[in-house]
Amino acid sequence: MNLPNKITISRICLIPLVIFFFMADFIPYGKLVAALIFGIAAITDNIDGRIARKRNLVTDLGKFLDPIADKILVMSGLLLIIAWPVSGDGFVSALPAVTPVWLGILCTILILGRELIISAFRQIAATKKLVLAADKSGKIKAAFQDVTIFLYMIYAFIIVEFYPSIGSTANTVLNVILIILLAITTILTITSGIGYIIKNFHVLKDENPMLDAEKYQYDLIIPEVMSEFISEGVISADKIAARFNLPEKRSKKIIKDMAELGYISEDGDEREILISEKEFRNVFERGE
Repeated sequence: MNLPNKITISRICLIPLVIFFFMADFIPYGKLVAALIFGIAAITDNIDGRIARKRNLVTDLGKFLDPIADKILVMSGLLLIIAWPVSGDGFVSALPAVTPVWLGILCTILILGRELIISAFRQIAATKKLVLAADKSGKIKAAFQDVTIFLYMIYAFIIVEFYPSIGSTANTVLNVILIILLAITTILTITSGIGYIIKNFHVLKDENPMLDAEKYQYDLIIPEVMSEFISEGVISADKIAARFNLPEKRSKKIIKDMAELGYISEDGDEREILISEKEFRNVFERGE
């Protein structure tokens, strides 16, 4: 098992610790510990991906585990802040960190619903041998989700340990700020999901654009380009131009087409190749 996969598994192993410390009211500063562990787990999401791409250690196991770890982490964090009662000295009633409660429940349903829909969407794509790349909006919403949950856990810690010190006015201000942040996170989550489906709507069609490049106006040299670079794990317009003696404009168009097809990542000068050699062979053997 390579290093990125070990980091991903460690993120999964941290989730029970987050749950335990947040719910363990008998442990001093337990919610602070839970927030810090959650923050560390969220940060590892970026670390394992960067290492995998930089060292060309992208594996099918990693592609399977990474989104699962992310979704379980976010789901656990959301359920903790909307369901587990928080109370401290001088705090009259024990309520979840997210108040009003109905808003927390609504936002959680929308966020988790979006994640389930996109997971199902990716599953449909996988049955058609399509690999869908994550886009910038998805990464932004993930960052907002992690930050929102982390701050709500810190807020829960403050309520438990320092409520008499901060007073009701400061508590109200903190609550309003966090509600606004949660609302923004929910909106970003929904809009990114809608945009993702619209962008990859061809997945829901009976035709497979991978197998009919001419019909969908994708460059017909793409299979040859993929065959050349797939073992390297990364590709760029400059490399395509150099190896195939193509003009810059066409090389950039090939990169754009390959990103739309889900073969490669969307960001950077050098793009990560997202489809495995086995998937590549299956797609184009079927196409022939």
